[in-house]
Amino acid sequence: MNGFLQEKPIKNFLQSMDEFFSNPFPNSAFPLTVKETTTANLIIAELPGINREQIQINVYDHHLTISVNYQELITEENTQQNFFRSSQTYKRNSRTVALPYPIDEKKVKASYQNGLLTVTVPKQKGKKIMIEES
Repeated sequence: MNGFLQEKPIKNFLQSMDEFFSNPFPNSAFPLTVKETTTANLIIAELPGINREQIQINVYDHHLTISVNYQELITEENTQQNFFRSSQTYKRNSRTVALPYPIDEKKVKASYQNGLLTVTVPKQKGKKIMIEES
């Protein structure tokens, strides 16, 4: 039985099935983790192989969006056969985190090292409302 499973067509089929189940959605959004401390929320995005210039962070009221732009340009030229081929691929993935308080974009800090983007969003202090006696 082992010999049958190691033959070319079956072996290639089984390898492709293993690859599919190890990463079933290769074009899906990147992994994102939100950790809460006493003073801030840490948003950590795993972006291996991404350059800092491809990352964009936007803040809208209670939401923080991390976007990653992929752009690939492939050019092929053959002067002997007189042909030129060019193709361009553009993809964009983004993730949005909603927080329970407005975000002050001036206080948000971001760092990117070894494929990990860490965004620190300081917590905002709420206003305490006194209840009057009637």
